[in-house]
Amino acid sequence: MAAALLLRGLRSSASRAHIQSLSHASSPSALGSSLLRRLYSSAAASTAVSPAFTPGGVMDPSRIRNVAVIAHVDHGKTTLMDRLLRQCGTDIPHERAMDSISLERERGITIASKVTSVSWRENELNMVDTPGHADFGGEVERVVGMVEGAVLVVDAGEGPLAQTKFVLSKALKCGLRPILLLNKVDRPSVSEETCNEVESLVFDLFANLGATEEQLDFPVLYASAKEGWASLTFTKSPPDNAKNMSSLLDSVVQHVPSPKANLEAPFQMLVSMMERDFYLGRILTGRVRSGVVRVGDKVHGLRSTDDGVQKIEDGKVVKLMKKKGTSMVTVEAAGAGDIISMAGLAAPAIGHTVANSEVLTALPTIELDPPTISMTFGVNDSPLAGRDGTHLTGAKIGNRLMAEAETNLAINVLPGPLSESYEVQGRGELQLGILIENMRREGFELSVSPPKVMYKTERGERLEPIEEVTVEVDEEHVGFVLETITHRKGEVVDMGPVPGTTGRTRIFMTCPSRGLVGVKGIFSSFTRGTGFMHRAFQAYAKYRGPLGSVRKGVLISVGKGLITSHALMSLEARGILFVSPGMEAYEGMIVGEHSRDSDLEVNPVRTKELTNIRAPGKDENVRLSPPRLMSLEEAIGYVAADELIEASIICS
Repeated sequence: MAAALLLRGLRSSASRAHIQSLSHASSPSALGSSLLRRLYSSAAASTAVSPAFTPGGVMDPSRIRNVAVIAHVDHGKTTLMDRLLRQCGTDIPHERAMDSISLERERGITIASKVTSVSWRENELNMVDTPGHADFGGEVERVVGMVEGAVLVVDAGEGPLAQTKFVLSKALKCGLRPILLLNKVDRPSVSEETCNEVESLVFDLFANLGATEEQLDFPVLYASAKEGWASLTFTKSPPDNAKNMSSLLDSVVQHVPSPKANLEAPFQMLVSMMERDFYLGRILTGRVRSGVVRVGDKVHGLRSTDDGVQKIEDGKVVKLMKKKGTSMVTVEAAGAGDIISMAGLAAPAIGHTVANSEVLTALPTIELDPPTISMTFGVNDSPLAGRDGTHLTGAKIGNRLMAEAETNLAINVLPGPLSESYEVQGRGELQLGILIENMRREGFELSVSPPKVMYKTERGERLEPIEEVTVEVDEEHVGFVLETITHRKGEVVDMGPVPGTTGRTRIFMTCPSRGLVGVKGIFSSFTRGTGFMHRAFQAYAKYRGPLGSVRKGVLISVGKGLITSHALMSLEARGILFVSPGMEAYEGMIVGEHSRDSDLEVNPVRTKELTNIRAPGKDENVRLSPPRLMSLEEAIGYVAADELIEASIICS
């Protein structure tokens, strides 16, 4: 099956676009409603010495350490998790063992937070792997409340970047005890002096974010997650007997406090993660705040409302599970301070409280930053609708979006402006693009509007979301970056050479979220993949005014039928094509980008006229340039306000 995203356009009240996708179909995998594909076993994975248990059969809270691994994107979190699992005796079947979603493995990014546990020197270490992209910041916000400490991973060559500040601010706000891990110190460009400079920058970042004196007294380790070692002192290559992660694991045990737990109090747990299993139903994961829970206990779900606490559902614990390494194992009981998964209740969701039947108070809910953009999801009503997908109705689309909102608190779903349409609010085009891609792979057909920025009004003043942008490019591309960002109402904060490199410049800017929509694709194309751009939400600030024109016009089809090479040959001079011969077109479909600022109507299905006169020469040899293929995120950033994206699966 070849996946295709059609950018389409109808020449009615709104023009629509239909763009060919670079992605390839794989087995359906939903971001928020994926089935558990794990081995349930009563035997734990092979780990180090087992931790101590209380006489009641639950983990001794003093032996528990709950820690999150946080970092900017591509600084080495997931690789570090692989090495820690191997250090503690877990057999890892492949690299990026914690990335269980198919899109995570395809794109090499972490999308959802995951929790696992390992045993180390008679201690139980519950570790949470978190995403590094700003669009998935909600995954970080919802899990920091489960842990007492955080391993902040920073690339020793790059230093702290935009997302480092975001994830660190959330960790410090929750009072977590940090451990700084300078990763990738084995690179030739990294020296002890470089590490000292990065450490100073991180310390300044801690201070600027309001860290306490206790948090400022953080230990520093030097590591190469790729090579599988960490050290308390700077080294490029430790001796063979020290090429392991023992120093980091010992630091976690030493510096991260054990959870404050009361095993005698009634059972309470705040749900921080939720998954679905075909046999067990909802799997609720969270940290046990107090008491002990056992299989068969009567529990109920609670949630806080404006009118007080509301009971959601009564039930009993059918199964208790715990992630050990890469396997899910069953347990009979769990106590305060531990992170556990349970089955038995069908109604509670993330942010709700599961408690003993005698408990009538709900735990404080998870606070998240507000969404910054919104898109409208609706039924696919193009001439090609219904040919490929299996889920076509507005009701099915709505149910899928509501299920996503239950498992992903950073997404809000509201009724849309039209019947059978829904407004989906999120953090960025990457986050919503992942949702669309998952739905497309599941067999949904839908039309999607371009993203709109969510404004605020305070004291009569219009506010818009502003993001911090960090760009690293070759010196020859600095002028292009400055021109592009300032044209989109961006402002330069600072710029200078990248430490340890020659001919590279790092630029720090602030820019409205609306100005950054679609800029990543333009940036990557111009720099030929040599530049890096990272962004993170900063705050709402005063509206910076309307943007200038950021896109040329488009070529719009006025014909219906199969696209011919004869027609495209004459259209190549008009601009860049998005289609190739043999594709089906219809009236209003966008088939290319015009070389000018205005739109142009064209006929891509025109055929060569035949006559009864024999031509003296051979038939013309048609050679066309390859069409421009867009990823889903590029398509989201490309379409204009009066256009739509049509997402579907095409079977070949």
